[in-house]
Amino acid sequence: MAKKAFKSESKRLLELMINSIYTHKEIFLRELISNASDAMDKLYYRTLSDENLSFNRDDFYIRLEADKEKRTLTVTDTGIGMTKEELEENLGTIAKSGSLKFKSENEKLEDVDIIGQFGVGFYSAFMIADKVTVLSRALESDTAYQWEAEGTDGYTVKEAEKETVGTQIVLSLKANTEDENYDEFLDEYRLRSIVKKYSDYIRYPIMMEVTKSRPKADNDKEYEQYREVETLNSMVPIWKKTKSELTDEDYNSFYKDKFYDFENPLSVIHTSADGMTSYTALLYIPAHAPFDFYTKDFEKGLQLYANGVLIMESCAELLPECFRFVKGLVDSADLSLNISREILQHDRQLKAIASHLQKKIKSELLNMLKNDREKYEAFFKNFSRQIKFGVYENFGKDKDLLKDLLIFWSSTEKKMVTLSEYVSRMKEDQKHIYYACGESIEKIEKLPQTELVAEKGCEILYFTDDVDEFSIQMLREFDGKTFKSVSAGDLDIESEEEKKENEKKKEENKDLFLFLKDALGDKVKEVRASTRLKSHPVCLTSDGALSLEMEKVLNAMPNDQKVKAERVLEINVNHPIFEKIAGLLDSNKDKLKQYAQVLYDSALLIEGLPIEDPVTYTNLICELMQ
Repeated sequence: MAKKAFKSESKRLLELMINSIYTHKEIFLRELISNASDAMDKLYYRTLSDENLSFNRDDFYIRLEADKEKRTLTVTDTGIGMTKEELEENLGTIAKSGSLKFKSENEKLEDVDIIGQFGVGFYSAFMIADKVTVLSRALESDTAYQWEAEGTDGYTVKEAEKETVGTQIVLSLKANTEDENYDEFLDEYRLRSIVKKYSDYIRYPIMMEVTKSRPKADNDKEYEQYREVETLNSMVPIWKKTKSELTDEDYNSFYKDKFYDFENPLSVIHTSADGMTSYTALLYIPAHAPFDFYTKDFEKGLQLYANGVLIMESCAELLPECFRFVKGLVDSADLSLNISREILQHDRQLKAIASHLQKKIKSELLNMLKNDREKYEAFFKNFSRQIKFGVYENFGKDKDLLKDLLIFWSSTEKKMVTLSEYVSRMKEDQKHIYYACGESIEKIEKLPQTELVAEKGCEILYFTDDVDEFSIQMLREFDGKTFKSVSAGDLDIESEEEKKENEKKKEENKDLFLFLKDALGDKVKEVRASTRLKSHPVCLTSDGALSLEMEKVLNAMPNDQKVKAERVLEINVNHPIFEKIAGLLDSNKDKLKQYAQVLYDSALLIEGLPIEDPVTYTNLICELMQ
């Protein structure tokens, strides 16, 4: 029988379909199953409008058969079938979609969604097969036809025998090579895993005869193998059920099975939307961060389904970076996919879904914060860095989205508090939200810089993460109140009397402070009398936007760009040590220089900053003690 050439611009187009469109060869099975599902959907449509047609639910199924001896894989459906003309039109013309035509002719029917649109999915079979045979008998036809093609050389169509309506596709697998093992697509476990991954929620049963084992009747220690037809897919996705049908255990079991977690999630978000873009989403907030969460290997994103068929394993566009910890999936019938059904053609729909999900995630977290503080603090312990970094990155693009989710340790409440809670307790005349930075709560509580703010009865937020201060600097203010570090040059907390007294002491000791500044050189911008110190002798503060904590963080990064804050050495003029050094200005300037270095190095150690010469520092201490 003479072969017919494919009706397309060129043979090159078919070669492109086979070799370049799809990312993974296993996709072929997803495409053939989706086409089979479409064929049964079409038949179902016909039963809605034709009273003479009667089908039971059990009449609709897809069957896989793997023959290892013949090296063939057969996909059979009980759908509407194809006539000779439809075989030539749908399979002989590349990118001619019978599903798309059927959909356009039946726009008023909304009961079932047709998956296929482009008519190229069938040709993915040639990625793993060197010959494809299609045997089909159309509804209301007594004659079946066989379509057959070997690669790009054309196809044949002839009459054939088939007892039932539907389509059977036989794939004759390519020979194995050093790089490709096509026999894997005859393996029961491999086929089962592909169906589970891509087509688990096809609405019709996908069946296959599998090998099983059972104890022998006469000896329960020995086993015999037998063959049994098994349904590979679950058919009804959990997210398509109503919330009232599901229990916490249903949600948790699905999460642990689907996303390979050993622990129940902290929270579940089951939501849907109708409108320009309709979708259903099932999202989970994990109880812990994955081991690779803060590495470049972690891949964010949600699974993306189109009518229950997996399109993308991880769609990053559905989640903002700040919520990358969320796991879950989105299923929509309205996505504009490209011809391989692997890539989205337009991002407008995706952006609309992502925007809605972003609001839902924030709402769920706020609800957890309000109604289950212990659970929220557990969440924040695991993912606080991501939230805080989200405030900072992209020049604060998401800061308004995230600011209400921030919590920090409070010096007065002795627990984690929100910014809103802090502001609600502020003193009437307090202008700023005060914070202190350090490696731990215990170390921050010992910082000399906190003395004045604490004495004034002001609450202090403790920042123990290296990203904290960067985030707050990007946030700039909350509810009209600006943020101020207890190590800032001007705390803006002193009374007028205290300011006048400080100016007086500064003027009285200006020669001493100038000498100490000259003794330390460019190590400090200034030496001055401290208003913040009460019991401690000395501390370091900073002028300008770059704080001492920021300096530490930036200099710890793997680059050669070293930065330095504008350091100010503050001395407590009411401390006994001040009387000691003040008397040395006229009597022993050399010893005063030694004191200047010791005081500066001591202030560095208090801040957790390295001193330049530990040996010299130790020797100076010993010499001054003598």
